[in-house]
Amino acid sequence: MNIAALLAGLLSGIIGGMGMGGGAVLIIYLTVFKNVEQLQAQGINLLFFIPIAFLAVIIYAFKKQIKWRVTIPLAIGGILGAVGGFLLTDIIGGNFTAKLFGAFLVLLGIKELFSKPKNTT
Repeated sequence: MNIAALLAGLLSGIIGGMGMGGGAVLIIYLTVFKNVEQLQAQGINLLFFIPIAFLAVIIYAFKKQIKWRVTIPLAIGGILGAVGGFLLTDIIGGNFTAKLFGAFLVLLGIKELFSKPKNTT
């Protein structure tokens, strides 16, 4: 068993279960350390995400932390967006998709570094 793969999966699962996008960890692991092409890494990430999302939905629903009236329209939009994204990725290719993913991570990191913490009390 590959310990690095196990740790990458564990970290991705923890972050994904928290609703913070564990795919970023998994895609980076696959592309940087396993030399998997960006589009293949995205496909693996999507397959990896199914059981994690299913379990997280059950847990969050049990805790009554899902607002279904908000969630259902978002899910419908997400499904339509996923189809559109798949078609767009076929058109723009893996190189540009990888650069777009990297730019997104950098922008998200900059936003997090400079955003003020929210008062949760």
